[in-house]
Amino acid sequence: MPTLTPRVLVTPAAEAVIDLLREEHGPLMFHQSGGCCDGSSPMCFAAGEFRVGGSDVWLGRIYGCDFFMSASQFEYWKHTQLTVDVTKGRGASFSLEIPLGVRFLIRSRLFTEEESQAMAPVFAGDEVPEL
Repeated sequence: MPTLTPRVLVTPAAEAVIDLLREEHGPLMFHQSGGCCDGSSPMCFAAGEFRVGGSDVWLGRIYGCDFFMSASQFEYWKHTQLTVDVTKGRGASFSLEIPLGVRFLIRSRLFTEEESQAMAPVFAGDEVPEL
């Protein structure tokens, strides 16, 4: 069975912040809406704190956290591999990392033709698979 191309990845620096947040808040999730309040940045919430549904897309799991995006935003990003990273500075969102003086951000690149042939599937937010 061929290896599927992941749609979203995470950097070691972001993993370290996720560890801190998980210790304080328990299981986590990410959502990227494309709306206001740093909506183009991934926002981290306690798992289940942000309600997702059929208008959201599940892109996969990063470091044990489900990653969702609004379906309309996904239309713009579906040809890119996203990498969740972290940088110093305060974002203008409700994301859990803000009190730490850092914010999550997305780095992206276009998929290669070969990667596009073996894409990991996406699911509606209300149909997340059990892995």
